[in-house]
Amino acid sequence: MSDDHDSGNAELDEATIRLAAEIFNSARNGETEKLRGWLAQGLPPNMCNDKGDSLLMLASYHGYLDATRLLLEQGADPEMYNDNGHHPLSGAAFKGDLAMAELLVAHGASVNARSPDDKTALMFAAMFDNAEVVDFLLAQGADPNATDSRGMTASELASAMGATQAPAMLPGAHT
Repeated sequence: MSDDHDSGNAELDEATIRLAAEIFNSARNGETEKLRGWLAQGLPPNMCNDKGDSLLMLASYHGYLDATRLLLEQGADPEMYNDNGHHPLSGAAFKGDLAMAELLVAHGASVNARSPDDKTALMFAAMFDNAEVVDFLLAQGADPNATDSRGMTASELASAMGATQAPAMLPGAHT
């Protein structure tokens, strides 16, 4: 290869890396219109970064409903896990973001999906005492008797974390 060809690839690679960073930052910052433009040009809605975080994971985790809605409408998969085995609904449950949880479930997120340690979104919501999300997930069919890899239910996990509201909402509350 010639030096000209090598320098062209280096420039292209740097430009591509900058563009990818801008795209992921736009998802993380809820820049819906920028995302809309890239999606219209063929950006894959399930594009992931080096940690396996999809554009949807980033937008939803940071609470950007409009960007999340756009990505879902463009075919982003609400069941896509990142490299840590987490998915968008678990993030919304952890954060206590009821509106986000509702949006994700409305677009097909499973309320009983599990992380690598078998935790469900209900368990995350309960552990962090996010009562509104606990109530919503239960109403959507989340299994309150599911156990994680240590055999603990959402109620037991919530109690262990010092949650005050969630344990009473779940069967098997421990004192």
